[in-house]
Amino acid sequence: MRLTTALLIALPAFAAAQQQFAFANTLQSWFEKAKSYLPDAASTPVTAAKAKAAAANINPLTVDNWQTVLSPSPSYASNNWQGPETWMVFVSGANKTCFGRCGGLEAAWNETAALFAADPTAPRLGYINCDRTPVLCAIWHAYPPTVWYIQLPVPEEDQSRAPTTVHIVGLNTTTTTTRDIVRIHTEKTYKKGGLFEGAFQPFDGWVAQLGLAKPVAYVLVGASMVPSWAFMIIISFVSRNIMNRRMGNPDAQRMRQAQRQAPLGGAPPANE
Repeated sequence: MRLTTALLIALPAFAAAQQQFAFANTLQSWFEKAKSYLPDAASTPVTAAKAKAAAANINPLTVDNWQTVLSPSPSYASNNWQGPETWMVFVSGANKTCFGRCGGLEAAWNETAALFAADPTAPRLGYINCDRTPVLCAIWHAYPPTVWYIQLPVPEEDQSRAPTTVHIVGLNTTTTTTRDIVRIHTEKTYKKGGLFEGAFQPFDGWVAQLGLAKPVAYVLVGASMVPSWAFMIIISFVSRNIMNRRMGNPDAQRMRQAQRQAPLGGAPPANE
């Protein structure tokens, strides 16, 4: 009986303590959430330094500068490094060409650039945004998100050079990480990508050798801006003209047929 009475007296105290414990947990979660919105003073300078190093290590490519930028640098030749000069070019985009899914890869690429900035043997880095430079992407026949692993041969003393080797590595917008991009060079995973050869290769293809790459690119970009309904109207108009030429003019055919059926000489007899 005394035990039951003691329990009844202690129940309100237990309930109050439980409420205070729940309130303390809620208050702690509020503090943690508010703390997450505050900048970390220790990590902010490091992040800014990495961003600065990445920006300095990446060469933006445009229609006007890509052939100049993607050439063996004087420092490479002066150091007597053997073999071709290596470039990694990240082909990205925005809402139009990458459907807004390249944001994570952009961050991973910047982290890769910051890591390579401290390595003198790392490849040189380039960047193309197909939303901003659609003509260059048409010249290269490039599409995002990909990394182009380019090996530029150093000219010989007689100014002859070997062909440029281009491997294209596709990236996954959801699973590709900084480590995957770094491994393209360090573990030579670029060899798993396709080797770009043929007429439209932007360095040694015969279209580029004849100086037709840029005109063809402008035609392709212009055609991509034409709405699909305009193409349907043009195709319908052309096909109708072709059919009319094959079958002859219907009006002329009806006129010739009426002339054949008319009686020779004089007017037709009147109806009685």
